[in-house]
Amino acid sequence: MVRYMTVRIAQVLLVAMVLTMLPSTSPAPLIYREGEGWVFQPVGSESLDETLFARRAKDQLDVVQKAFNEKNYDLAEQAAERLVKKWPLSDFAPAAQYYAARCLEERGHDEKAFKAYQKLVVKYPKIDNYQEILKRQYEIATRFLNGKKFRLFGLFPLYRSMEKTVRMYEQVIKNGPYSEVAPDAQMNIGTANEKRDDFVAAVKAYETAATTHFDRKEVAADAKFKAAETYYEQAKSAEYDQGISKKAIDHYQDFIALHPDDPRVDSCREKVENLRTEQARGAVAIAGFYERNKEWNGALIYYNEALVKAPNSIYAQKAKEKISEIKARQEKK
Repeated sequence: MVRYMTVRIAQVLLVAMVLTMLPSTSPAPLIYREGEGWVFQPVGSESLDETLFARRAKDQLDVVQKAFNEKNYDLAEQAAERLVKKWPLSDFAPAAQYYAARCLEERGHDEKAFKAYQKLVVKYPKIDNYQEILKRQYEIATRFLNGKKFRLFGLFPLYRSMEKTVRMYEQVIKNGPYSEVAPDAQMNIGTANEKRDDFVAAVKAYETAATTHFDRKEVAADAKFKAAETYYEQAKSAEYDQGISKKAIDHYQDFIALHPDDPRVDSCREKVENLRTEQARGAVAIAGFYERNKEWNGALIYYNEALVKAPNSIYAQKAKEKISEIKARQEKK
């Protein structure tokens, strides 16, 4: 019994110690407001009740704007959310939802801000600054593309996700397929997919940009070039994959044909030559495999392919010598 009492006293003392270490401010009390129900009211805000919680939507928006201009984003967001909740059909609700999103963005809660802007364009699609909102969503997505971390449980910046970033850009395009930011959003989908090593999705995104925005010469040229570059980078890491090399060459040649005055044309021609040389190297390697197994016809086919792919390369010279050797051997039989 004595031991039990000792343990209980120790537990009570431990709880008391923890409570003394907590912040001195008490949690926000629950209060009841007519038309709103039970809500939390921050301690010390009772005297602000008449200004923070106005009786008319217009006056409430004035509170929001004043707090936002004073960079009191917590207060502005709280007042804005109240306006949207209490007067959702008023003429001032769209502006309130806009300021709620702006407050989240200003405080660095970009993912929540993106969702708040999305709620705005879905619920109030005729808002005057629709294009500005799309631009803000685009800029948020771009911050994540450039390395900003997503928050775990909306609280702790913890991880990067190109998959979530792609979905953000896709939402921007869906919101405004012909908006000013749509072409760049489509291009950035390709970049995000490249960062996650999904080359197929990246090329598809660039090709979509080139097709959808063909009337914008600069966008179409960039998209075609980026598609070719993606294939080129993949071809460098895909040994003997003639298919990828061919796709890269085809895209570079399309770019050269469609945009002959572009300053990147010389670089494209150089990379085409590199790819053809690499194709020739791969053909010679495959021919060597057939030759070692004394499958002479197969070896001749691939040595000849090396000659066709890059006739001026060192591999073409080696192919010529091997072809002569094989033919001489066959003639002796």
